[in-house]
Amino acid sequence: MMSEVIIDVPQDYEGERIDKFLSILVESTSRNAIQKLIENEKVLVNGKPVNKKYKVTADDEIVMLPGELKPLDAQPENIPLDIVYEDEHLLVVNKPRGMVVHPAPGNYSGTLVNALLYHCKDSLSGINGILRPGIVHRIDKDTSGLLIVAKNDKAHMGLAEQIKEHSFTREYNAVVVGHLKESVGTVNAPIGRNPKDRKKMCVTQNNSKVAVTHYTVIEDYEGYSHISLRLETGRTHQIRVHMAHLGHPVAGDFVYGNDKKSAYLNGQCLHAIKIGFVHPISGEYLEFTSDLPDYFKGFLGKLSSTSGGV
Repeated sequence: MMSEVIIDVPQDYEGERIDKFLSILVESTSRNAIQKLIENEKVLVNGKPVNKKYKVTADDEIVMLPGELKPLDAQPENIPLDIVYEDEHLLVVNKPRGMVVHPAPGNYSGTLVNALLYHCKDSLSGINGILRPGIVHRIDKDTSGLLIVAKNDKAHMGLAEQIKEHSFTREYNAVVVGHLKESVGTVNAPIGRNPKDRKKMCVTQNNSKVAVTHYTVIEDYEGYSHISLRLETGRTHQIRVHMAHLGHPVAGDFVYGNDKKSAYLNGQCLHAIKIGFVHPISGEYLEFTSDLPDYFKGFLGKLSSTSGGV
């Protein structure tokens, strides 16, 4: 018999019927068995029972009450971590490109959470449930760079409050397609789900949230620009959506762009280069930076050799 389990909905499953979603998540369990749990009000969404036709969203908190099914649990895995800072309350990790942050249907191993469970043992906050222990914020699979992990609930709540208040320092470097009209600018455009493709985000006035991104051009190349970005808010895919909205999608990003010359990158050229925050326990302001990874420097080198800068 399982104990109560909290489940977060990955972006890729937004809009999926809850019975189908849970039948994927829960191993060796039929969709009919899931439907019986739902009918018996053993599945709550945001604290309330739902019917089997309910379509999940990324903001949903799904609770499976004690029953006979055994849900998937995140398992420790001995995966190397690039730890930039660590104390008894939190750690800052430099996530490599291609690593998923937490387990999700179809992607249960090799994630940052699997590595953290091995490294931290039982010292991770439990606020975000069994599949996202310690995870205060996320960056996309193909985005590299700095990420904060909470080791206890007090640290987690303190960090989450700073994110809510937009007091975090979060800076990125990216290479985008084309040349921006202004060398310094701000994109203030609300972001919500794309009504035509629920797996994507878009700039929209409907069911959206305020999103603000500040950018500065570092250097122009032939057909591309190397830019620095600072997030004022932290919406899903915010930088990628805002840059595409300006007509300058991130190089290598085939979800929001179609630049064939950078397709060989197999993902967006985007790196979380700086993160700063007030330590939730000591009250000290901490700031960390990360060197550009090899894939990023290699792309810049290729652009330099073909254009020599513009």
